[in-house]
Amino acid sequence: MTSATEGLSELDTGPGRLSARLDTVELAGTTPDDEQPYAELGLKDDEYARIKDILGRRPTTAELAMYSVMWSEHCSYKSSKVHLRQFGDLPHSDALLVGIGENAGVVDVGDGYAVTFKVESHNHPSYVEPYQGAATGVGGIVRDILTMGARPIAVMDSLRFGPADAPDTARVLPGVVAGVGGYGNCLGLPNIGGELLFDECYAGNPLVNALCVGVMRHEDVRLAKAEGVGNKVILFGARTGGDGIGGVSVLASETFDAEGPAKRPSVQVGDPFMEKLLIEACLEIFGQDLVTGIQDLGGAGLSCATSELASAGTGGMHVDLDTVPLRDSTLTPAEILMSESQERMCAIVEPGKVDQFLAVCRKWDVLATVIGEVTEGDRLTVDWHGERIIDVPPRTVAHEGPVYERPMARPADLDRLQADDAGKLPRPTTGAELQAHWLAVISSPDGADKTWVTEQYDRYVRGNTVLAQPEDAGVVRIDEDSHRGIALALDGNARYARLDPYTGTQLNLAEAYRNVAVSGATPLAVTNCLNFGSPEEPEVMWQFAEAVRGLADGCRELGLPVTGGNVSLYNQTGDVPINPTPVIGVLGVHEDVRRRIPGGWRADGETVLLLGETREEFGGSAWASVVHGHLGGRPPTVDLAAERRLGELLAALGRDGLVSSAHDVADGGLAQTLTESALRYGVGARLRLDGDPFAALFSESAARAVVTTNDPGAVTTAAQEAGVAVTELGTTGGDGPDAALVVQDLLELRLDELRAAWTATLPALFGTPEATVGRVPAGAVPTS
Repeated sequence: MTSATEGLSELDTGPGRLSARLDTVELAGTTPDDEQPYAELGLKDDEYARIKDILGRRPTTAELAMYSVMWSEHCSYKSSKVHLRQFGDLPHSDALLVGIGENAGVVDVGDGYAVTFKVESHNHPSYVEPYQGAATGVGGIVRDILTMGARPIAVMDSLRFGPADAPDTARVLPGVVAGVGGYGNCLGLPNIGGELLFDECYAGNPLVNALCVGVMRHEDVRLAKAEGVGNKVILFGARTGGDGIGGVSVLASETFDAEGPAKRPSVQVGDPFMEKLLIEACLEIFGQDLVTGIQDLGGAGLSCATSELASAGTGGMHVDLDTVPLRDSTLTPAEILMSESQERMCAIVEPGKVDQFLAVCRKWDVLATVIGEVTEGDRLTVDWHGERIIDVPPRTVAHEGPVYERPMARPADLDRLQADDAGKLPRPTTGAELQAHWLAVISSPDGADKTWVTEQYDRYVRGNTVLAQPEDAGVVRIDEDSHRGIALALDGNARYARLDPYTGTQLNLAEAYRNVAVSGATPLAVTNCLNFGSPEEPEVMWQFAEAVRGLADGCRELGLPVTGGNVSLYNQTGDVPINPTPVIGVLGVHEDVRRRIPGGWRADGETVLLLGETREEFGGSAWASVVHGHLGGRPPTVDLAAERRLGELLAALGRDGLVSSAHDVADGGLAQTLTESALRYGVGARLRLDGDPFAALFSESAARAVVTTNDPGAVTTAAQEAGVAVTELGTTGGDGPDAALVVQDLLELRLDELRAAWTATLPALFGTPEATVGRVPAGAVPTS
């Protein structure tokens, strides 16, 4: 098995190998024909040739390492950049304070508050080492939020695995969930929501997408740039070790073969307790105005931090690499540059403020070292024990890498797939058959209760969580006096995107928008994590381009800016890519979280209303997948104008106190919504379904929500004025052992039987989870 850094140690040296030859800039200029392991580092022949053209010589080993990680798919977006530019063409939003290009986007949420949020992937590392892969994914996104000047206040996660009963899922899923929970819990950040889904396409390639949100005042926004000649470059946080070397150039930018990854750099090792100290130190540093620029060290490590800071600034930068504090003294300069050791930050500090900066770090027991300074000119230079090993234009490393317009082709099987209409599948015709299909959908791994996961997360730490899973959106208070708050939702239906990536992505946007809206919030901005197969496959590239186009067009129609996000490519095993999985996050604003709308039924005698129109739409539905193992047809119709009308109506109903609960209708249709609404607090209902009861229960038509109210006349009037269809379904009633969902003339589902079916699935598959709150498994924290 090939190491990500194979060959580097032959040309490079660390403190323990001083007798070996150091590959300096001077030496590189006189040895143009030396062979270099660029292919092992993920570079193509033409990319290596371009590096030599830029430098006018072959790169040194350290330069080669830096270019290889920064020109990786993960860091450079070289295959996706031409498509992502559509997000920059969206109409200007007054709410957008910082857009795409920084560590995370920032939006104005009112009363002088700014919120920054972003979702990123840590997919391949989480397959190789589930606990640390997931844990460090959380740590990395938290630091992205921190670098913007904000205090992180909550996290979310969107998880996808292979078949729930597969042996490899049993290996990966518990570790991932424990990693997400263990790291977030130790940081004291509530996990307020997310997704857990299963599909054969994720076997061997799980998706672990983590979101973090932070809050600050407008004036506290920080940017990643190095300015001011003579200002010092300070590395602070954990020491640098050998973990994660080559992660972005190999794990995140290469497909897996049937036996796993062809190259296995070590996965990063996280220490949440160090990250907690780093958070508090950074916030005090920001409060004392001690930095002019800051960047975290995540993917590509020091290579990324130094080149991006220098590239975004107005001058150059010099770094003395031998001053970097190490956890492993045998590391070579190239390995130090490529290391993705966690819990590290890089700051630009004026000379007069260095002592004060270092004092704050000492207070929080955070190691801090001056490793360089901002220089005149436009070069990034790095020395190792007084010898020059890097001399490059930083923009060519960080921002002017390769840009590809990859070939695209509509998937050859798509016409056949879309013609295979799910509406033609055998349907239940009796009450008993309807009941059996209802129980099958809600007890499937996708539809079943997710308490097995969420009980491993602390959802209410910090005391400002207002709503969390199993609610449609997570809601957090950001001001304890005014009760202003935010709502967040993550959604990504891959079945829809497989059938039509343009429409499917818009449906994911619509569902995240709707989930925020049913809490009573006003949707404000969008982030995304676009998970796809290899961009070198024309069919995958077509799917990706269509998804981006769909998201851009959808955001334009809804009036929402895309603040940033992440692209994760090469998610496939051998020749088999995952289904297109565009995960969309929507942020909304609550002027007063005390008026939020919860999702479950609490009281007897309330009227149950369905808002929105139901059509016969079963393509990509949970019913077709669970009952028939079928994926085909067209996904539901997208009507973003209807979504907007529904969202505005829900905000008004919540503001006026006219509804006591609201729950969107999505995967699993009305059957799933009624189940979750009734089981939330154990309150049943007597319902009637006009027309075809099968379509009423299992259609997945969009732009719909179920609400309960004590004033159905007022809600109906408001809905009619908003242009939203209303259907009265029945009345809540009955709790205790005899509580049931009764559908007139069709079926009766006792809540105790319904709950037993809904809650049994995940524990039966994965056993009883260990308590993970505040616990990190032995060996999970590196020694420093």
